[in-house]
Amino acid sequence: MANEIIKSFKVDRLNVEVFHDRIELGRKAAADVSGKIGELLAEGKEVRMIFAAAPSQEDMLRELAMMDDIEWSKVTAFHMDEYIGISNTAPQAFGQFLKERLFDKVGFKKVNYLYTESDNTNELCSNYVNLLSEAPIDIVCMGIGENGHIAFNDPPYADFNDSELVKVVELDEVSRQQQVNDGCFSSIDEVPKKAVTLTIPSLLAGENLFVVVPGKTKRVAISKSLQEPITADCPASILRRHDNAKLYLDIDSAALINDNI
Repeated sequence: MANEIIKSFKVDRLNVEVFHDRIELGRKAAADVSGKIGELLAEGKEVRMIFAAAPSQEDMLRELAMMDDIEWSKVTAFHMDEYIGISNTAPQAFGQFLKERLFDKVGFKKVNYLYTESDNTNELCSNYVNLLSEAPIDIVCMGIGENGHIAFNDPPYADFNDSELVKVVELDEVSRQQQVNDGCFSSIDEVPKKAVTLTIPSLLAGENLFVVVPGKTKRVAISKSLQEPITADCPASILRRHDNAKLYLDIDSAALINDNI
């Protein structure tokens, strides 16, 4: 059966669903995102969304791009992080990733790219904060990194009470190696060491979080996120405190979850 949920449960406030594979996971996540967009538009709102860019998001993004009943002309898009030190049009650039898979495929009202080729990163961050702050963020589509990061908020430097909404960060080596594991770079030496990222308070300010995390390389991060204390040692653990967050897993990413959870 399409989109069949193997298991569903709740950890603190976080809703969790487990699927057979990443295809079913992506299809269900896209259906839920589409439903929430429709619900918000029916209330007379124009929707503001933040998207993550990673191979883990591809199945959901592909499904969203094929849906012809979403009024994208009433949706404004942002993306949540970007490398410093590569071209905006490089295939590894997150803005380019989203442009190819979704932003250029549907007719958004507006897409706000987090372009980082400017020499003035302080101005870049300030400008993006201004755009984000124009109105509340309704939906965040995101993932979780192999080290438990959300966006590029890596442990143990992630700050649940960060005073900034967008900032420059140094990338953890595990986070950089993940980009190689994902096939985005040939070696860790090619992966930039700095990025601009939305901070954890910026992400958690989103009204609805859809967290898509397939694959065996994420099983340790998922185990820590759900089964260990909520600390910056695993930034994604903070999702358990959000009132409207749903985590989508497949068998592989859910492999280390205790059956009694």
